[in-house]
Amino acid sequence: MSDPISIRGAPLQTAAHAIDPTVLRARFPSLRRTVEGRPCIFADSPGGTQTPDSVIDAMAGHLRRGTSNEGGAGVTSRETDALIEDAHRAAADFLGARPEEVVIGANMTTLAFALSRSVARTLGPGDEVVVSRLDHDANIAPWVAAAKDSGATVRWVDFRTEDCTFDLTSLQAALSRRARIVALTLASNAVGSITPAAEAVAAIRSATEALIIFDGVHFAPHRTIDVAALDADFLFCSPYKFFGPHMGLMFGCLELLDGLRPYKVAPSSDHSPHRWETGTGNHEGMAGLVAAVDYLAGLGPGGTGEADGRLSEKGGSEEEEAGVGGRPSGKDGWAETHRRSGQAPRAEVTPTGDRRSALVRAGRAVTAWEAGLSARWLEGVESLPEVRLYGIADPGRAGERTPTFAVRVGGLHPRSVAEALARAGIFVWDGNYYAQKLMERLDLEGSGGAVRIGFCHFNTLEEVDLVLDEVRALTR
Repeated sequence: MSDPISIRGAPLQTAAHAIDPTVLRARFPSLRRTVEGRPCIFADSPGGTQTPDSVIDAMAGHLRRGTSNEGGAGVTSRETDALIEDAHRAAADFLGARPEEVVIGANMTTLAFALSRSVARTLGPGDEVVVSRLDHDANIAPWVAAAKDSGATVRWVDFRTEDCTFDLTSLQAALSRRARIVALTLASNAVGSITPAAEAVAAIRSATEALIIFDGVHFAPHRTIDVAALDADFLFCSPYKFFGPHMGLMFGCLELLDGLRPYKVAPSSDHSPHRWETGTGNHEGMAGLVAAVDYLAGLGPGGTGEADGRLSEKGGSEEEEAGVGGRPSGKDGWAETHRRSGQAPRAEVTPTGDRRSALVRAGRAVTAWEAGLSARWLEGVESLPEVRLYGIADPGRAGERTPTFAVRVGGLHPRSVAEALARAGIFVWDGNYYAQKLMERLDLEGSGGAVRIGFCHFNTLEEVDLVLDEVRALTR
């Protein structure tokens, strides 16, 4: 096991035993890859994480057993119906939502543009749309397009360039009673800064009745999302950023999902969330989504990613889990009831059962471990004067950021740095990572952006040290 983690000498006692990377890493087959005999170091997780065996097996298993579209009479179709319900419940547990509030789609960008087209119908001249320069363009472009199509005005929220943190004062200045949409990130995919969401939401709610839309893609693998506590109207995230398959999730308040009119084909469901899920879904991906959420839930109790059997969505009795005297299940489940009866499904309470509780515990363990990774990196970079870090640099503030770091190394072009590290078996990213407005604000867009080095809970302190060593070698 790695050495005990400390931040400026203060030990993180919980981190040393909550996550056991030695055991956990064995569950990720890709972590066994080598480049010219050297173990690969995946420091590119902000662009997409690796997947554990359980996710891979779940996706392949669905296809091996026989796949079918939903709504049919055959056993494979009925299994698909059940899988769709399972996936919505798993995603709901992950987000702290209800299953009928979660839309499963191709990716975050596609879902955001679909929502923006519907919201644009409600906008007009004189309305305002507020977006942030700290964001990935997938949470900027859809809302700017909606404003352009409707004649609304776009207002911008800036960030503090000295540490690349969210500027609450700039947000307050951008808000007015005419604001109809405020779209912000929970954490920057480029520099790792975590948005003070509670303060931002309070400022928005006190100034306007605008819809609050959060991009939670980068936040999701590093912190626990709780949409109820967050008080957001919509939130997006991507399972492939939290150890699952390539797909997207959208949380939406049920009243809004039902009230807005999506673009869809006539025969499809008129009920949420399915009215927002256009075309045939990625069923094997849904199997992987369930497995990814179960993997994360398994990180809490023992830190290995292995759950003791399958965790239930709600912590009820066996009879309740079987649908006796509890929530509907099987062919009488909420989704099936929704589709066939034309009535609203039975309301699900906010998840408080085994899997949600385990996810919350896992989130604490992940946060503690990753704070140590961040501190190790930040302390190491302090000794490298040729490396410029964009973002929070104080190891004592590691809790205010994710372990995602944007750097420039001397006078080297970011692509040259990425290529040199790749030859050493270290995978990083370079460019703007679709955070184009941020790179423009930092005056980096025209010179190749920056090198992004991003860790997650399967990375070790030894890997952080090895990356630092290779970066140090480039400065000599």
